[in-house]
Amino acid sequence: MASTLALINSILTNEKYKPILALIKGFRNGVVYGCKVRFPHSLVMTFLFKSGTLAEKFQGILEATYIHSKNLAFFTIIYKVVTGALQWLQSEKNVGSIFLAASIAGYTIFGNYNKVNEQVNLYLLSRIVYGLAQLSVKKGYVPKPKTAPFPMFAAFVWGVALLLFEYEREILQTSMKSSMTYLYDDSNNWNSFRDFLIYNK
Repeated sequence: MASTLALINSILTNEKYKPILALIKGFRNGVVYGCKVRFPHSLVMTFLFKSGTLAEKFQGILEATYIHSKNLAFFTIIYKVVTGALQWLQSEKNVGSIFLAASIAGYTIFGNYNKVNEQVNLYLLSRIVYGLAQLSVKKGYVPKPKTAPFPMFAAFVWGVALLLFEYEREILQTSMKSSMTYLYDDSNNWNSFRDFLIYNK
């Protein structure tokens, strides 16, 4: 047993095997992270907003978790393989190789339309828009605001969101539309104390 552990540790610490081991660990981390993020999210959203039998609900939760985990794992593999190949050709990572590798992996894995990929892509979009705004100030392309920008950011985001909901709701993502309907439309309707406070309708 000790000799087996010693052999495993010698392989894990050998630089020669590091690129292959990094792929294995990247795949593993994609699976674990996908499960940690998607399972609780799907569990909550399914039981709050979806109808169907208990078996159908759990099947949907497991399918969404599988898709999210698999996609993160394979994205990581493709990204690492392409960046490794480009680095071998160019001797070092650069902006172009990173963008190209991520674009290839994104197109291959997250370019297939399904609800999970839609949510992941929209999550990333919101984060990069926010990050690019901060970067533009950091680089001096935009003057640093004299007051905290976050309240204005919140005002703009919520203002546009509710305008779209009130006038063009069919273009909104399904889960966002469901959430807003629950908050803003369903709260206008009730027939008795029971559907006023106990349950929605």
